[in-house]
Amino acid sequence: MEIAVVEKSDAAEIAKLAVCLTSEIMERTGVTHFDIDEARATELCRNYLRDGQYQVVAASDRDRMVGFAALCESYSLYAEGSFGIVQEFYVVPEYRSRNIGSRLIDRMVDLARAKGWKRLELCTPPVPAFDRAVAFYRANGFEVTGGYKMKRAIT
Repeated sequence: MEIAVVEKSDAAEIAKLAVCLTSEIMERTGVTHFDIDEARATELCRNYLRDGQYQVVAASDRDRMVGFAALCESYSLYAEGSFGIVQEFYVVPEYRSRNIGSRLIDRMVDLARAKGWKRLELCTPPVPAFDRAVAFYRANGFEVTGGYKMKRAIT
């Protein structure tokens, strides 16, 4: 299993996994939270990687990408500077419970340190269907800080 920072040439594989992630969230919650288009996600991922807006760490088994974590930088007063936001994190189901997620997190922490970030933040859906994900993140050093992820569409 290889864990590495990806290049923009890997954007299509990342987009496919992002579609799997959003599909799984919608299936578990029973709500259509996302309307992700794989071709558009590929284009966006390629552009974000090219422009340095995104860093993606991926796990590959031979020639197949089986997991990824996408990070971007943010700033806040409460964090006293810059920090990383884990925008997407996914491991394909048949590769879960093999320490791949923990290795992705370790690599994200290395990237965060190199960038001088003070913390990493992420969001999980606050429903019982994701209790296992919350337990995984807790076991890997994250703590629950409360609140909900909320959005407002700008049209």
